[in-house]
Amino acid sequence: MYLPNQKVAVVTGAASGLGKAIAEKFVSKNIFTIIIARNEEKAKATSQSLGALCSYEICDLGQLELLPTLVNKIIEKYGHIDILVNNAGIHLKKPMLEVTDEEFQRVVLINQTVVFSMSREVGKQMIKQKSGSIINISSMASQYGIPQVIAYTAAKSAVEGMTRAMAVELSPFGVRVNCIAPGFIKTNMSSSALDNDPERKKKVFSRTPMGRLGSPEDVANAAYFLSSDETEYITGTVMCVDGGNSIGF
Repeated sequence: MYLPNQKVAVVTGAASGLGKAIAEKFVSKNIFTIIIARNEEKAKATSQSLGALCSYEICDLGQLELLPTLVNKIIEKYGHIDILVNNAGIHLKKPMLEVTDEEFQRVVLINQTVVFSMSREVGKQMIKQKSGSIINISSMASQYGIPQVIAYTAAKSAVEGMTRAMAVELSPFGVRVNCIAPGFIKTNMSSSALDNDPERKKKVFSRTPMGRLGSPEDVANAAYFLSSDETEYITGTVMCVDGGNSIGF
């Protein structure tokens, strides 16, 4: 149940994976959290599992024309949005020369344009409040070249650039914007991919100084940290949560 004066967070793509872990972390810190997802069954199950401090809204974020109504609905219901986590995304693993224009644009739409559109709509409210924290989720794909993920790399690289640009424009109004670039995080999908590709798994571990995969909770902890009052003088940063993978040799 939402209580007056309680912080309100919106997390996109939070029915599972990293988004769910972030929502769970926020709820544990007494932040009322609204998860945005396409699949109502999954969203409802996740919301119920997180308890009374979690609610959900169903929306296909790729339909950009729906986003102003979505954000206004949340504001009308709760009065404010204090934290926005742009986590929703899709992946495409395919050789560059085989990627169609339509496939490329779809990945860019969900991973990049939606981040801009959600941040714009929520940013309008945060400027009125003169406070707020926007956290964008990037990827190690933006830090160095990974084969067969050209569209994803393009979108996530743009997200990091937008983070800096948003921070410069919004921070004077009390709105901070930061980014998290997760490394190799242990999820069902990543475990399956690495287990089926021993050579890639060996490469991942050999260049990760900590010698292990991260957990969704590691990313969630970083998201909470960047959203907290303890980081009120941090904006425009890209925080790598990767066990040192990005600087490993």
